[in-house]
Amino acid sequence: MSSRAAVDDLFRSCGWRVSMADSNGVPREVRRAVMASLVGSTLEWYDFFLYGTAAALVFNTLFFPTFDPLVGTIAAFGTNAAGFLARPLGGIVFGHFGDRIGRKSVLAVTLGIMGVATFLIGVLPSYATIGVWAPVLLVALRIVQGIAAGGEWGGGVLIVSEHAPDHRRGFYSAWSQTGVGLGFVLSASAYSLVHAVAGTESFLAWGWRILFMSGILLTAVGLLIRLRVMETPAFQQRTPEPERTRAPILDVVRSHPKSVLITFGARIAENGAIYVFLTFCLTYATKIGLNGGLVLAAVVVGMLFESFAMPVWGALSDRVGRRPVYMGGAIAMIVWAYPFFAMFDSRNPVLVFVAVFVAAVVCHGAMIGTQPALFTELFDSRVRYSGVAFGHELASMVAGGFSPIIATALLAWAGASWPISLFLIGMGVVTIIALAAAPETRAQALDEGGTPQESAAAAAARTA
Repeated sequence: MSSRAAVDDLFRSCGWRVSMADSNGVPREVRRAVMASLVGSTLEWYDFFLYGTAAALVFNTLFFPTFDPLVGTIAAFGTNAAGFLARPLGGIVFGHFGDRIGRKSVLAVTLGIMGVATFLIGVLPSYATIGVWAPVLLVALRIVQGIAAGGEWGGGVLIVSEHAPDHRRGFYSAWSQTGVGLGFVLSASAYSLVHAVAGTESFLAWGWRILFMSGILLTAVGLLIRLRVMETPAFQQRTPEPERTRAPILDVVRSHPKSVLITFGARIAENGAIYVFLTFCLTYATKIGLNGGLVLAAVVVGMLFESFAMPVWGALSDRVGRRPVYMGGAIAMIVWAYPFFAMFDSRNPVLVFVAVFVAAVVCHGAMIGTQPALFTELFDSRVRYSGVAFGHELASMVAGGFSPIIATALLAWAGASWPISLFLIGMGVVTIIALAAAPETRAQALDEGGTPQESAAAAAARTA
């Protein structure tokens, strides 16, 4: 089956008729944009998520051997958090160039940077070889990964959403998020495969390096696909170069402050919850004596199903609106906060799978599947890359970077899951408040640019 036929079948499965071109000649280029975003995002997030697994199981012994094992693990997770702290910087830097020179060029750069940084981690000498320089260089490379990831998300979303027809933007743009989910599944599956083949001793000696070094080959494939897609119509039809804003991030803060806050608040529950549901749950499983392999399998299965549920949620938002679907996911997360841990406490394998499946596919899926279209429609094309990336990555730093640490601290303090459930509920409330302040943007035509004054007026109209 050709890649075109495969994509067509996936589109039809969600209820959309696919032809070579609609009356506006759109779908052919939309499909190409979807494939470029999907494949590129999968490979880039494979690199980013791979580090998190290695931080827990490899880096603590190879790069922090002088520490107590638990302290070494915390130090390794600290280097993982460095990637999240760097993401807003990536959003600002690459958002600036994405708004100035185009989405396509920046996406190629972010993918290339991520691939090279991942490869270099794979060949990085351990502490036993170069001493303290090993963890220093590891942190530096993780920061580079974080900067690339911060620039990737906004561009990966816009390359699809700005190509998509207004009435199908939710469905098409959600495929960019599918790449994030598949990147996680690919990294977890590759880790399990290499570990099973090499064995624990060989995996620690050299097996883990294969996973990181292979990233450069995957990057080359992603670049070939991404370079085939055309620049988005919204960028091509925007304001002439002499009238473009010199500092898009400053323009965003001045003319779209409410949109940035809505983006930040809406992201809190989605990003914070997923790292509790999918990362902290492994720590919680260890605490209660639940088999870690069972939980990891549940997480991989949940993320795999969620990856293909995202376009379904996006399609639903095209029918009933962005706010109802997104808010439904946040409310579902609040409702599921206590049952999730109760099912883990039962130690019943079926209930553990159900807990993760509902958390990923329903609670998180409804939010992340609607997110690309909603965030795109909150900003105009002059500053859209900067606005989307800044709000999104600022929340990633606050919620994604610290939620597992906060959850672990709450567990240590209380010795039970109830404060973590309250923490999830609190993040859900923040997101509901942000969505209550957001306008309904379904099927809204994208503003194609204009002067700074027109940009400010359009922003005010969007969030009125």
